[in-house]
Amino acid sequence: MGKYPIKKEFFPFNLFAPPISEGFVRLAQKHMKPPRFLWKDPEARVETLSIPGWQGDEITLYMLSPKDIETPAPCFLHLHGGGFVFEGSNSHYRLAMTLAKEARCRVVYPVYRLAPDHPLPIPHEDCYAALCWVHAHADMLGIDPERIGIGGDSAGGTLTAALCLMARERNAPVKPLFQMLIFPWLDGRNGSESCKRFVDTPMWNSTLSEKVGPLIDPDPENTPLICRSPAEAESHRGLPPAYIETAEFDCLHDDGVLYARLLKEAGVEVEYHEAKGAMHGFDTVWNAPTTREMVRRRVNYVKRMFGQG
Repeated sequence: MGKYPIKKEFFPFNLFAPPISEGFVRLAQKHMKPPRFLWKDPEARVETLSIPGWQGDEITLYMLSPKDIETPAPCFLHLHGGGFVFEGSNSHYRLAMTLAKEARCRVVYPVYRLAPDHPLPIPHEDCYAALCWVHAHADMLGIDPERIGIGGDSAGGTLTAALCLMARERNAPVKPLFQMLIFPWLDGRNGSESCKRFVDTPMWNSTLSEKVGPLIDPDPENTPLICRSPAEAESHRGLPPAYIETAEFDCLHDDGVLYARLLKEAGVEVEYHEAKGAMHGFDTVWNAPTTREMVRRRVNYVKRMFGQG
């Protein structure tokens, strides 16, 4: 692993990159489960829902809410990262709980299906089904159907961008209020300068992207372009406002920069932030000062977009 001036506050993850192989992925999938602390927060309520995913197959949703929330409440659809092969980690659930409590909203967390058993576009279609189901059942859920935002990190950022494009192209009844893209993968061409430069950075790098590619998208010719490369969509007009966050030492850094430019050129409002001295997935270290600052910015954006402050 190369030497990069990544902040020591991210120790030990500033020294770690996961092995990627089908065997390791399958082993990890067996052991990654929602953290118990999710159900132990005295200020929040967690509900478990089962809904039809793509082609009717059942998927699970967790809905997190402050216990004293007023309804109908705004809703944030939180799409976890993990390269389309890993379940959400503790930091994904911590962000979901933080947004629910501090942005005063319901957070819906889909447990979408993962590759290699469920390659692209199944994760996208599961999340799209979740988005449409939440909108259609807004009254039952105590959700304001006009205030539904979408967000996610890494692969969750890909899903977020794709869902906004899918909703537009399919003329869906649900119109996402905003999109939050956190160190997202958005350009399936994988030819950016950051992709070429950061081949061995911790947490994630372009070498790992090459290894995971055949697992998540074994038949790219038949995967819709907006699912595997939202940056290559024919048009980005009419998409919702975006919060885009990148990490300085991340092979996906330039994906976020490119998408911010494409959206701005299409007349879409964009708020952009770069986490200096950080690597991909830096918020795994939840209490690091940089993480706290970036989470504060995420919360403030969600609150503002929901008209909550």
